[in-house]
Amino acid sequence: MYKHILKTIVLLSALQAVSQENLNDVSEYNFTENDTVKKLKEVVIEAKNTPSKSSVNRAGIKEKDLPQAIQVIGTEIIQQQQSVRLSDVVKNANGVYVGSARGGAQESFWSRGYDMSANNMFKNGFRFNSGSIPEVSSLEKVEILKGSAALLYGNVAPGGIMNMVTKSPNFKTGGEFTMQAGSYNFFKPSADVYGAFNNSIAYRFNGSYENSESFRAYVTKERYYVNPSLLFKLSEETEITLQADYLSDDWTPDFGTGSIGKEIADVPRNAYLGAKWSNGSTKQATASILVNHELNEDWKLNFNSSFQDYDRESIGTERIQPAANGDWNRPYGRNKAVEQIFANQISLQGNFKTGKIKHQLFTGIDTEISYTDAYTFRFFNPTTGATVTTYGDPVNIFDPSLYDSTYDGPVLPSEITRIVKTETTRFGIYAQDLISFNEKFKALLGIRYSYQEAKPVTYAGGTETEGIIKNDRAFSPKVGLIYQPTKSITLFSSYSNSFTPNNGIDINNEALEPSIIDQIEAGIKNEFWKGKLTTNVTLYQIVNSNLVQTAEFDANGNINTNPNLKALSGETTSKGIELDITYKPMADFNIMAGYSYNDMRYTKTTGLTGSFIEWDRLARTPQHTANLSFFYTVPTGIFKNVAIGAIGNYIGDRFGGWNNQIDPTRPNGIWDREIPVNGYTTIDLSLGYNWKQFSFLCKLSNITNELNYTLHENYSVNPIAPRQILTSLRYKF
Repeated sequence: MYKHILKTIVLLSALQAVSQENLNDVSEYNFTENDTVKKLKEVVIEAKNTPSKSSVNRAGIKEKDLPQAIQVIGTEIIQQQQSVRLSDVVKNANGVYVGSARGGAQESFWSRGYDMSANNMFKNGFRFNSGSIPEVSSLEKVEILKGSAALLYGNVAPGGIMNMVTKSPNFKTGGEFTMQAGSYNFFKPSADVYGAFNNSIAYRFNGSYENSESFRAYVTKERYYVNPSLLFKLSEETEITLQADYLSDDWTPDFGTGSIGKEIADVPRNAYLGAKWSNGSTKQATASILVNHELNEDWKLNFNSSFQDYDRESIGTERIQPAANGDWNRPYGRNKAVEQIFANQISLQGNFKTGKIKHQLFTGIDTEISYTDAYTFRFFNPTTGATVTTYGDPVNIFDPSLYDSTYDGPVLPSEITRIVKTETTRFGIYAQDLISFNEKFKALLGIRYSYQEAKPVTYAGGTETEGIIKNDRAFSPKVGLIYQPTKSITLFSSYSNSFTPNNGIDINNEALEPSIIDQIEAGIKNEFWKGKLTTNVTLYQIVNSNLVQTAEFDANGNINTNPNLKALSGETTSKGIELDITYKPMADFNIMAGYSYNDMRYTKTTGLTGSFIEWDRLARTPQHTANLSFFYTVPTGIFKNVAIGAIGNYIGDRFGGWNNQIDPTRPNGIWDREIPVNGYTTIDLSLGYNWKQFSFLCKLSNITNELNYTLHENYSVNPIAPRQILTSLRYKF
């Protein structure tokens, strides 16, 4: 398959070389004034030919000079497609998909075979707790930096990072009011107002309210969101931006339809199996200050500071794991997680020369301290005090009449049995230099040193127990080569690595070192016909040759019989191809397409009991994903101002559950735990009309009523939404 892609690269290069038109340079598009994604430039998935620039960023790396794949989905696309959730937005990013929706509380995104949820989600350039469903109406854009981002962000998984950028203040006066309504009593008004108090102070306010039911019986949601921001222009050289937002989200825990053995349970799509009193609540607030100072024409200093407070709690029944005949003892579940994050970033950007060689330097320091509290509860009989683990009578997921007739009384009381408090400190220092030897040959060199320390303390039974302090250190280099035979063709290759901290001890009872994960990447970026058509092809390979596994031998060289002793002896390999195409043949008409192939497998295991199977593809990693969309507003004639659009999205075959493991006590010596899930395609159609300052859009999503699922292991098997309608009425002023 790589041969076919290489042929495609050669064909695209040849087509560009014989083009009769001189192509304009890619317009510089800075990530944002708050140093998000470290001032890189990107290809913007937007409806306009020329993307807008950040108001204060006057330096950075052009997208064509970056040896890495980047995608950005702008606000116009978000509005045209009536995106309500972040999962709606990422349909436009090839190779990025929802891997699971555990309990209905959050969406977990994957890229290049890796989960992006733990440390790879950012908001305005700062790490963002992904245990919530973020608000989309306030977003200016969503940036996705593919592959390793460890050079600039430290401890992040190698699949890529996602950064959500909220709308910023504007000295022009304007705004919009939007009303959305749709199936299952979906109702969402929102407002976006901006302007200036004077020549030096600008403001912006975003707010929304959402109330809805669901295609899932008894499932409801109510959300409030506000996002104020201020911009102070102290001088031509100095600006300060203050931003804050607050989300209140009340939701119903929903673990879906469940699974039996290796199959998804055959129950109705709308069947809610949890207790009707189940409820959850998420509160999340952020505040930040962003200071940008231009020292002179060539040098800029940035200082950013952020605080985030996160609190999520839920109570209900969970983990739908019935017996083969459908009988299910509903386990009680109460969860509470709290996190506070304090983060600071200071960076320096500059341009200079050494002889005829040009340099674009970017260097900085970042620090972060987070405090997390994880609570454990028990339910008990108020009369006897005995612990109770299941709710009411057993039910049968295949027989609704049994469910309706079972005991569904009040929930038993619960109490905290344990709190684990963890203080995590992160520190990083980095430097990156884009070296331009001439107009055609360039190199990107960078290095980062990261330090991370985690201090856990457990409170249980009136006793405080300090856990083992975990320290991790790593160097993360990056080397990239860029060749530009013409102004519109870029060939690139790069090497980078990232690190992942590990839990557990080795055969010497020492804490495990972090895993170092290597990535190589190569590709071609093209523009045709004065930027109307852009194509990007990227090939990559990511190898974790330090995967944690049970140690084969103990410290004395004997066969290890202790499953708690670990070694960095395993290996996974992720390799693939990504293709992006954007085409704007005429005004008000844009087409976007993408395809991704990913092969993520265990390539080295010990073969011991409990180890994974070599060459087994990792769960929740489809080999093929694809997207295709268009949007067109008729400019003239009888249908003038009529808007039509469509979105197609494909997620390929994959496995849910867990990966298989070696187990000599089972048939064929394998513990078979994988749940096959077929691939699926969803298609959305949109129709609208623009009149003066008003616009109306109607979207029919999943028009074929496709049925498929997202799986978190084997107990949160959540069906995708059926065919439904969503309308939006927007007034701009």
